[in-house]
Amino acid sequence: MLYELAIAAYAASCGFVAAGILGSLHQLLTDRPARFAIDLESIGKGLLGVLLCAFAGPFIIMRNAIRGRMIENRPVGWLVASTAIATGWSLCSGIVVVQFVLAMRAGLI
Repeated sequence: MLYELAIAAYAASCGFVAAGILGSLHQLLTDRPARFAIDLESIGKGLLGVLLCAFAGPFIIMRNAIRGRMIENRPVGWLVASTAIATGWSLCSGIVVVQFVLAMRAGLI
């Protein structure tokens, strides 16, 4: 049981790190923070926007939750709920990221 919990914590950490990297990379390239809005100017931009939201979602949620707590004085429960949602989302995307890395490693050896 402890082994599975450690794997889940590792996958959630990998998911949140990937989300942070994608969110920061998006802000670096576009000078705008990542957000849950998809530009539908073209199919390519729309698809990239969906992928960005899918994998950078935990970062966006936590950034908005922390800013909401600091600037708008939202209740602590709001921050706790946002953290729980972002952790679950990070776990799911982290599993995808870890599986992708393991598949790449198996293909390169």
